[in-house]
Amino acid sequence: MLRDTGERVIPERMKILNGLLMEHIARYHFATEYVHGRVLDFATGAGYGAHIIAKMCKKKIDEIVGIDYDQDAIHYAKGQYFHPLSKFVVGDVIDPLLPEKLGTFDCIMSFETIEHIQEEERFMGNVYQLLKPGGTLILSTPFGEGRGKPSGQEFHVHQLTVEEFKALFDKYENKSFFYQKGVVIEPSDSAEEKNYPLGIAICKK
Repeated sequence: MLRDTGERVIPERMKILNGLLMEHIARYHFATEYVHGRVLDFATGAGYGAHIIAKMCKKKIDEIVGIDYDQDAIHYAKGQYFHPLSKFVVGDVIDPLLPEKLGTFDCIMSFETIEHIQEEERFMGNVYQLLKPGGTLILSTPFGEGRGKPSGQEFHVHQLTVEEFKALFDKYENKSFFYQKGVVIEPSDSAEEKNYPLGIAICKK
């Protein structure tokens, strides 16, 4: 039985106009413009996002792998979102052996994950190792008071500032940033003055 932790997005149990659901689905639709080849959905949760990519991008991806530490979530994803191009596996995003276990990817998506991770450097190190040279990273997180400061969110270690978020990607050759509010996603140069609560980075290794 897949438990709802309060932050868990399970579309089949939510109303179609639920703001959290719409916001999460918007990110995956946004990502369809960037995914290609072998794709990793890092912390896939219930698997609905990987399924969106498998269905909408079947002509430009080879495979999408969804990984999550929650065995119940992976079991749910396998039953609810089967697709010939998708695979769901149990694993921890900070496992140092993950690159050996999964191989490398042309594109990695990680939405609303890093704010839950205490071992931030290990998480980002795994992402970098798992991404092929020339590969694309798509990562999002909510903004807040900054690293090491209480966020007021029960399941968040902290929430990065805009500056801290952008600094995560110093290793990457090319990067662009977007802000999100609800379902609206805009480039940072046109959204910076609007106090958007979430950031999305698109980076090339």
